Amino acid sequence: MSGQVAQPADPDKVDQAVHPQGVDERDESEDGSSGIGGRVRHAWAYAEMLVGSVLGLVASFVLSVDAIELARNPAASFSCDISAKVSCSTVGLSWQASVFGFPNAFLGLITEPVVITLAVAALAGVRFPRWFMLAAQAVYLIGFVFAYWLFYQAYFDIGALCPWCLLITATTTMVFVSMTRINLLDNNFGLPAPLHERISGWLRVGEDVWITIILLAIIAGMIIVRYL
Repeated sequence: MSGQVAQPADPDKVDQAVHPQGVDERDESEDGSSGIGGRVRHAWAYAEMLVGSVLGLVASFVLSVDAIELARNPAASFSCDISAKVSCSTVGLSWQASVFGFPNAFLGLITEPVVITLAVAALAGVRFPRWFMLAAQAVYLIGFVFAYWLFYQAYFDIGALCPWCLLITATTTMVFVSMTRINLLDNNFGLPAPLHERISGWLRVGEDVWITIILLAIIAGMIIVRYL
């Protein structure tokens, strides 16, 4: 034994060993958004997606029941048959209500549970791969376009509106915007870094929320001007 007394460790060296220089100690989420703020934005988007898809499922169920009743009795009347211009049965009897040979509402019964499952799993901490989120975005883009095509048909061609159909238009908008927000924040679209940072900044201050509000306000204004 040398008899030398061990010297206490240098606190600065210990700190450097535990936290090497150049390592960013910020709390970053896996999606690339820094800190709690990124997780909150994602949680809010998934919660909005969950609420929208649940409401859409309810509307799809009601419309599916109405479609079956209309198939049995075309003269059936429903509680949402308020007037000649606001009538679920009028819309339900049109060819646009069964574009693929069966009631459009059946599509909602198939797709909405998938979105509900996705939202619940994400809120529970499941992180889906990029390809899955892009596939979900593409499929819901088709649903978004289809919903607005149906609104156009009801507004200009059928000449009557269905309250439950309008609810589906609104919820489809909510879910589509929420899914787009998530994919933009995660940069699943592969945008260049400067553009991604700029768009993320817009999302952080709620620009997409205002776009959604304006879009739905335009639809509401169109309805008020023509049908009420």
